[in-house]
Amino acid sequence: MTGKNRYAFFGGTIAPIDEARISVMTSAFLYGTAVFEGLRAFWSDEREELYVFRMREHFERLLRGCRILRIEIPFDADGLSAATLDLLRTESFREDAYIRPVAYKSDHKIGVRLDGIGSDFTMFAVPLGAYIDKPEGARLMVSSWRRVADDAIPPRGKINGAYVNSALAKSEARENGFDDALMLTADGHVSEASAANLFLARNGALHTPPSADEILEGITRDAFIRLARDRGMEVIERRIDRSEVYAADEAFLCGTAVNIVPVTEVDRRTIGDGRPGPITRRLRSLFERVVVGAEPEYRGWCSPVYRSRGDARTSAAFAPAVPA
Repeated sequence: MTGKNRYAFFGGTIAPIDEARISVMTSAFLYGTAVFEGLRAFWSDEREELYVFRMREHFERLLRGCRILRIEIPFDADGLSAATLDLLRTESFREDAYIRPVAYKSDHKIGVRLDGIGSDFTMFAVPLGAYIDKPEGARLMVSSWRRVADDAIPPRGKINGAYVNSALAKSEARENGFDDALMLTADGHVSEASAANLFLARNGALHTPPSADEILEGITRDAFIRLARDRGMEVIERRIDRSEVYAADEAFLCGTAVNIVPVTEVDRRTIGDGRPGPITRRLRSLFERVVVGAEPEYRGWCSPVYRSRGDARTSAAFAPAVPA
């Protein structure tokens, strides 16, 4: 992180970050009954523009998560997008940033339930560079913690309380000298990393676990599937055994926070030749151009922040309460 944030979207408007506070009695704080999203905004020096990557898709997923937890907020995907652009313009970031919207159970009540509890929404953004700063390749271990199952806490929604599962796995990996954890399903198939999806390359094709294997249905994952297929690569979504990871030609993680990170070691077994492979390098180079609007074919994935200032649809609904 190179800068700091000053504001949040809170109480239906943009307010100073120090005023964006909830009570210690808030239901979501007590029980984890909230859903969140993570969005990335990428700064382009060449265009002097900040681009939010696949913004609408993230908010559509947030609203699906709200349905799972019976959270009702008075915004649709367009309204949430408008609030995001206004928040970023108010912050005036000229560097990469991470955006965290949260929809949560807001009543001050004791009791574990979803029914009869009010809801609210808040959002903030912070400057953020590399989440896993390992361009030469990350080292993973298979975690002793199994991935939470859909019939326990649905992983297709970014449910706050479920990330205890990820925190346990990530800390176990770090304390054992690794960069991240690789998690398995209850029946021993590969799911995902602590907060990123996994791809393997074998014989020129990409393989990735299916949504039924307790993965987050990642928006960045979907982007890499599209990018690879558009370049003639075969992408196969299927169940993956642990030993297949050891035998892969290449592996990489992807997600909003990590972008794309090569995996060069799992459980002290070298993947491929121990360096980022050609498929990973090619996709990483392409992705870095895509997210700053440099690839015309995918420019629709990138929402410009400052160029859209005059767009009534995105600015009128949430005029900043403080000067930009």
